[in-house]
Amino acid sequence: MGALRCKPVPFMVIQTTSYPRAGLIGNPSDGYHGKTISFIVRNFSASVTLWQSPELEIQPARRDEMAFKSLEGLVQDTRKFGYYGGLRLLKASVKRFHDYCTQNALSLHDRNFTIRYRSDIPPHVGMAGSSAIITACFRALMKFYDVRITAPVLANLVLSVETEELHIPAGLQDRVVQAYEGLVFMDFAEKHFEDMGHGAYEELDPSGLPPLYIAYSPHLSENTEIFHNDIHGRFARGESEIVDAMAEWACLAQECRDLLSQGKGKEIGPLLNRNFDLRKSIYHLSQGNLNMIEAARAAGASAKFTGSGGAIVGVYHGEDMFEQIISNLTPLGAKVLKPIIAPQEF
Repeated sequence: MGALRCKPVPFMVIQTTSYPRAGLIGNPSDGYHGKTISFIVRNFSASVTLWQSPELEIQPARRDEMAFKSLEGLVQDTRKFGYYGGLRLLKASVKRFHDYCTQNALSLHDRNFTIRYRSDIPPHVGMAGSSAIITACFRALMKFYDVRITAPVLANLVLSVETEELHIPAGLQDRVVQAYEGLVFMDFAEKHFEDMGHGAYEELDPSGLPPLYIAYSPHLSENTEIFHNDIHGRFARGESEIVDAMAEWACLAQECRDLLSQGKGKEIGPLLNRNFDLRKSIYHLSQGNLNMIEAARAAGASAKFTGSGGAIVGVYHGEDMFEQIISNLTPLGAKVLKPIIAPQEF
């Protein structure tokens, strides 16, 4: 059933964390029974704090505030955070957690709590900031109510919050890698869901990756609901161009996984480029996003989207190339970083 009991947690302030992710290769085939590889990015995080209280309260964060200094302030806030903050994510997560426990005959104590979230994950740039908040929320609820949920089931639940509670089109890729944390190869073939209720997931060693960069620009984001709708329809109608593209993306992910497992991580750059070039051939992409890809490739790096647009990921070779990537992308308003994937030792 995916749920076990663990030792009770005494009254305390509970704080949990989840991280954004970058889709390394294979996306967007995760929503079409394909294969992908993703990794978490510890440079940013979403955290949830929960403590016992007389009433159940969900506290707003900065992006949920509805008081502005001016009309221009409202406009700038909307451009940065959109029309929805994180309150709906927490409310839907709490409701889904309750439903899951009820369906699995897991008794919950009757103590109330206050919960709030904080996130420094760049919004709307294809790094799964929303699902990071949901994942952190589930982890806090699991501690408060003394419920353990396995990683594959947790990923399914986080996805259901978005797709079933909030009706946001989404795939499992983000939720799986955020549940496991690290570098994960994912196979979403239908047979796995029929046999196990979830995909087949393999944790890979991040040390086998070549040097990677991530660049993002909030000015180039694209709404996920809009980004995927046309492709969903064309896939459902069985259009060969889309069906074949999903199959090729899955093959690219498998090839990348095999290279990483063989210690040939330095050879994955061309696969990442092909992943994006295939996407470009069937998706309508903004010129700003294309400019970011072209600028990174002009520096000699590979480049593809981390998600639906607004952020890119690729392989670079040497510090001179990394500095050239920064030089090429900074005029476009993009920020460039080296992703932290493994936990840091202090």
